Amino acid sequence: MTQATISHKHRCPWVDLSKPDYVAYHDTEWGVPVHDDRKIFEFLLLESMQAGLSWYTVLRKRENYRRLFDDFDPVKISAYDDDRLHQLLQDAGIIRNRLKIHAAVNNARKFLQVQCEFGTFDAYIWRFVDGCPIINAFRTLRDYPSTSRESDALSKDLRKRGFKFVGSTICYAHMQATGMVNDHVVDCFRHCDVLT
Repeated sequence: MTQATISHKHRCPWVDLSKPDYVAYHDTEWGVPVHDDRKIFEFLLLESMQAGLSWYTVLRKRENYRRLFDDFDPVKISAYDDDRLHQLLQDAGIIRNRLKIHAAVNNARKFLQVQCEFGTFDAYIWRFVDGCPIINAFRTLRDYPSTSRESDALSKDLRKRGFKFVGSTICYAHMQATGMVNDHVVDCFRHCDVLT
């Protein structure tokens, strides 16, 4: 993506145009409705790693997570033992936070339980927005909330089911990333694109 391509389109105010990978994420992924369980789990895992950090910190390490966490396969991750967890904690390519890494394994196990209960995790999670994206009409950075009534409900239910690092702020970020809410500002070129 060239600088000319980056600069001529109007984007959401949080996008740092000096970071082409960040721009590409905004332009191709953020806010697109996701219904594939594996991709939903990928975002759940990555968002939980973000807790207390910037999303860009996690985004830059995404490929390392993909490699080290078996391409975000919840079945494989749910079987990680103490030796595997120790290996992960030694790898500087990811955020080496013991609680977050243990939470990834725990959440993979809980994710599989939800799949068994609902048939797919997609069927479970999209219930929190009645199966359709919530379309917001934000204009400035100040308009963005950090949580919502829906993210509060999702967080509460996930925590009741034993998930870790799934506070309402993390859940709202997950909902934004996976298109459960369309938070592209109204004059962003992606605001209407993600609706089709």
